[in-house]
Amino acid sequence: MKTFVPKKNEIERKWWLIDADGKVLGRLATEISILLQGKRNPEFVRFMDSGDFVVVINAEKVVVTGKKLEQKKYYSHSGYPGGIREKTLKELLEKNPEDVLRKAVRGMIPKNKLGRAMHKKLKVYAGPDHPHEAQMPQEYQF
Repeated sequence: MKTFVPKKNEIERKWWLIDADGKVLGRLATEISILLQGKRNPEFVRFMDSGDFVVVINAEKVVVTGKKLEQKKYYSHSGYPGGIREKTLKELLEKNPEDVLRKAVRGMIPKNKLGRAMHKKLKVYAGPDHPHEAQMPQEYQF
């Protein structure tokens, strides 16, 4: 028996539309990462990007449980001494609700060149409108 490995041009990618309204952040991010990696496809191979495109709308209406709004912190560093910046989840949701979901999904996919290619297939929008109507995304239910 031979192992089947799909060619790059044989991979058929779908477009999925996910409404984040009322969904829990972590559970939503895991489903999105599974779709981006292509783990639901029968042609899944770990060393190729065989995942689908994902469009997420209403990212500003995502829900978090517990006291995460005040306690969860995101850090960034400029590289200079004393250049560390700290924001809470509440501040980030008010300013850039798309970034919260992007960061959650980014932590769940591989940290290499392949993971960066997967992450580019994620399109997140704060409101209900998106410019991907021409791709005819199917609504994803979970």
